[in-house]
Amino acid sequence: MPWAQKPMRYGHTEGHTDVCFDEAGSCIVTCGSDGDVRIWENLDDDDPKSINVGEKAYSCALKNGKLITAVSNNTVQIHTFPEGAPDGILTRFTMNANHVVFNSDGSKVAAGSSDFMVKVVEVTDSSKQKTFRGHDAPVLSLSFDPKDVYLASASCDGSVRVWKIADQTCTTSWQLLQKCNDVINAKSICRLGWRPGSGKLLAIPVDKVVKLYRRETWDSQFDLSDTFITQPLNVVAWSPCGQYLAAGSVDGSIVVWNVESRECIERVKHEKNYSVCGLAWHPKYSQIAYTDTEGNLGLLENIGDAKKPNDKVADAVTKDYNDLFDGDDDDYLNGESIEPQSSPKAGANEDDGDDLMPTSGRLRRAVIDEDDNSLDIGMIKANSTLLEKEGDDDDDDQTGGFSALPPSSAQRPFYDGPMPTPRQRPFQPGSTPAHLMHRFMVWNSVGIIRCYNDEQDNAIDIEFHDTSVHHATHLPNSLNHTMADLSTEAVLLACESTEELASKLHCIHFSSWDANKEWTVDMPKDEDVEAICLGQGWAACATSALLVRVFTVGGVQREIFSLPGPVVSMAGHGEQLMIIYHRGTGFDGDQCLGVQLMELGKKKKQILHGDPLSLTKKSYLVWVGFSAEGTPCYVDSEGIVRMLNRGLGNTWIPVCNTRDHCKGTSDHYWVVGIHENPQQLRCIPCKGARFPPTLPRPAVAILSFKLPYCQVATEKGQMEEQYWRSVVFHNHVDYLSKSGYELDENAKNQAVKEQQELLMKLFALSCKLEREFRCVELADLMTQNVVNLAIKYASRSRRLNLAQRLSEMAVEKASELAAATEEEEEEEDFRKHLNAGYSNSATAWSRLPVRNVQQDQEMEDAEEADACEEAEETPEVPKQRPNPFSKDVTSAEVTTPKSVVIASSSQGRVNPFKVSSNKKDPVVPSANVLDSMSKYSKKTSLSGSRAVNKQNSPVIKPLIPKPKSKQASAASFFQVRTPNSSEKTVEEREEKAGNESHEVKVAAQENTENRRPKTGFQMWLEENRANILTDNPDLNEAEVIKEGMSRFRMLSSEERMAWTEKAKGGTGSAEDKKRKRPTVDEDEAKQDQEQKSQEDSNVSKKPKPSDQSTNVRLSAFAFKQS
Repeated sequence: MPWAQKPMRYGHTEGHTDVCFDEAGSCIVTCGSDGDVRIWENLDDDDPKSINVGEKAYSCALKNGKLITAVSNNTVQIHTFPEGAPDGILTRFTMNANHVVFNSDGSKVAAGSSDFMVKVVEVTDSSKQKTFRGHDAPVLSLSFDPKDVYLASASCDGSVRVWKIADQTCTTSWQLLQKCNDVINAKSICRLGWRPGSGKLLAIPVDKVVKLYRRETWDSQFDLSDTFITQPLNVVAWSPCGQYLAAGSVDGSIVVWNVESRECIERVKHEKNYSVCGLAWHPKYSQIAYTDTEGNLGLLENIGDAKKPNDKVADAVTKDYNDLFDGDDDDYLNGESIEPQSSPKAGANEDDGDDLMPTSGRLRRAVIDEDDNSLDIGMIKANSTLLEKEGDDDDDDQTGGFSALPPSSAQRPFYDGPMPTPRQRPFQPGSTPAHLMHRFMVWNSVGIIRCYNDEQDNAIDIEFHDTSVHHATHLPNSLNHTMADLSTEAVLLACESTEELASKLHCIHFSSWDANKEWTVDMPKDEDVEAICLGQGWAACATSALLVRVFTVGGVQREIFSLPGPVVSMAGHGEQLMIIYHRGTGFDGDQCLGVQLMELGKKKKQILHGDPLSLTKKSYLVWVGFSAEGTPCYVDSEGIVRMLNRGLGNTWIPVCNTRDHCKGTSDHYWVVGIHENPQQLRCIPCKGARFPPTLPRPAVAILSFKLPYCQVATEKGQMEEQYWRSVVFHNHVDYLSKSGYELDENAKNQAVKEQQELLMKLFALSCKLEREFRCVELADLMTQNVVNLAIKYASRSRRLNLAQRLSEMAVEKASELAAATEEEEEEEDFRKHLNAGYSNSATAWSRLPVRNVQQDQEMEDAEEADACEEAEETPEVPKQRPNPFSKDVTSAEVTTPKSVVIASSSQGRVNPFKVSSNKKDPVVPSANVLDSMSKYSKKTSLSGSRAVNKQNSPVIKPLIPKPKSKQASAASFFQVRTPNSSEKTVEEREEKAGNESHEVKVAAQENTENRRPKTGFQMWLEENRANILTDNPDLNEAEVIKEGMSRFRMLSSEERMAWTEKAKGGTGSAEDKKRKRPTVDEDEAKQDQEQKSQEDSNVSKKPKPSDQSTNVRLSAFAFKQS
């Protein structure tokens, strides 16, 4: 079986690192220059136990439950193992000790120091010390003879000495090494070693060879060398059986020789060529743990021939098949229970030191995979007395290649199928493992709860990110709470049951307005709380009885319902409750989870009915929660963040892979929160671990989202990814508006603008690539007036077939819009009657944000004053659809608008359905489709989003259909609302009162006319047209109007008023009072002003180029005047 090199783990800060196994081989122990000793259950242990022994630890040794360390304060210390409790100082030097070793029975410890001394001390009685003097420089390393007669030492003075322990004399000395003045300057640390058992040979690394000296005669037997070694060797280590010798060099080469045959059997190179400074063989298996001078830990497996002890095989074969499904019997998989965020304790087979779950959550198959856990057929035949060779040689043809068991045997047939995955234990999102003394109980967007559980104190600290919510709090933790959740209303804590006490749910409702802010509920006997969460006004817990219990935040018990399987985790936000549970048994390392999503508001309903939860292969769940906007999300152990896509039937979409942002293989990001607007994934980078320590306080990093679309390196792929990401991350807007939240129009419009811009760029790109069919597909995603823009672009690019198809599409979109508009308008009208005289709070069943008439009036005035400003803010790619049913449209034109639309594409973007009442009045080429919309309808305006996304919230249709004369109000649904227009003050209105005195403001518009009267400006223009043309004979119709407009503006307000009055005189004034609409001269003036400023603003507001040529062409065609 080939050797395997596991990826290295970050263990300590850079500097010299030492490594050893405990006697059983159940864990790896490392020490480093950070002063910590770490105990690793296996190489994939994400939470190694850490014992701080001093400022720096130079060497460690472990036997009989005693951990000996050489520390920078010149002492050799003892700690108990595995507890890590200090157990006194073994001996002191005047400088620091560089190496400590146990003798074979663990009764004595030898230590070599930089003060040239070597001491041998008895562990049980440290007063019994022997000192060996003779080296003339710091001692590098030591090795006890297995028979306890000799001690070998190497020093910076270049000598290797062998001492007789009994009388402290130097038996022999070889001058082998290069001299130096200190350990840090030594070419090699020369870790030497006696052959286990007999102690016949002493191996010493000398430059690029290992010299072997014979005991007693002390002559050089032979050298072991290999061409693979190009730099001096640092360390040697014998296998426990004495058959193999491993050596590590300063450039990261590791070689293993078979000592009898003197042949090199393994050659391994450190993945980063760092100097190997620690080597240790597993006491039972063919594994070598090694460390380097940068603080990393690595593992080599299957060195030499991978024979395992017989009892291991027998043990595996005798396992009962039924035990596989016994949740408590994880030792079948050698302790490989997946316990995310907490290191699994090895099961019954304590000796199986490295078989725990790898980082990916992968469980090794106990039989089939070729790794340290596997049983191959030869091995079973050779080692197991249970298996007999069958008479005929057909056993290799049997399935799985195992020989059959003899019928007399009481054993069951050996199972050779997919292995069930141990179930993931329940956890709280944003918490670190419960066995830690200092841990996070929760870290979320509200605050942080820490738990301290050490000798002095068992307490809980609560800290709020925003102290205006509540001040920080310190609570005693006498009940030993292990679960916590935190919201802006309350803190929820829970503890498991003990023999005397029931499991409790404890709530501190700090936002309560009465004096009693705490309540506690005891669970029934034998029922333990396993997961808890808080929402708005409610709390919930899931228990071991497969129940979910819901409470009000004040402590009233609410609904109870059963879960189909054991809970894994749960989260709450607003009215939403999400529960993840085990749907069944997963196989081969996969978890089998289900998700329920419920709404606990007035109308209680279930959104996801236990749907399977998608996880990456062989991964498990590490975080579950909601974005700040209320969209469910979760993260798996492979770092994939998934979010609920409400726009695609509640499916899950991967929005980020945190592993892409990690530098090392053992680095992870620990998620604490998700925001959709702005798009931010808030998480804590953890170096060499899956979760952060409580101290020092971790820093939060912000990652960006990226959907896994194909070819995102190309311009097309990049824009597609941006477009769909924008769509997915704005789904919450529609969800929230349905749930009755008031929304920021500008954010919504900004999103739609961004999406339409991307579509337009993609359209231009497809045009450039002559993919016209693709252009039509893209146009289908556009809003109607962006389609008009596309038509214009197509005709400019001389793609008339495409322009033709697009104009047909524009007509379809317009008629769809018209239908939607009528429905909304009728509903609006109905709502207007209900809302008359009230504030603009939404009615119970129309939970959309509604603007009242007075605000509208203010806005209109402000808009007139700031027409220029508004025009500047009108996006380059307009979002709102034009009003296809302006007041002047007659029904005849609505039915056959096709020709009108096609004409409009060449005349500049005007409302394709607008027919001017003055037949001689030409069409004004307008810079923006929006300009041709009527801005003044006094209907309450709804968000443009509803029409744009076509995801209308359900409308209540009025019982009596209204007459269709109200079509002007359609425009108000698609009005541009600029951020500043709503903030305009009343003073501005008063300023303008002089020239607006003719406007009669009426609270509701009752009916409108089908014809527009002549305005003062039109009358003035008719009389002055001749003068304009004599001055500028080459003006076309549009320019005449423009010139007229500017001259008309030069007139004093009195003169303008006179013309206006003249115009009014022609039409009835009674009707004027009824019509709540500013006179048309201002309407036209404004339109014109916008048109001009639109052109100016477009010069400055080009989109950022991703490909200059496409964007240049786009802006060039979109805003040319004619």
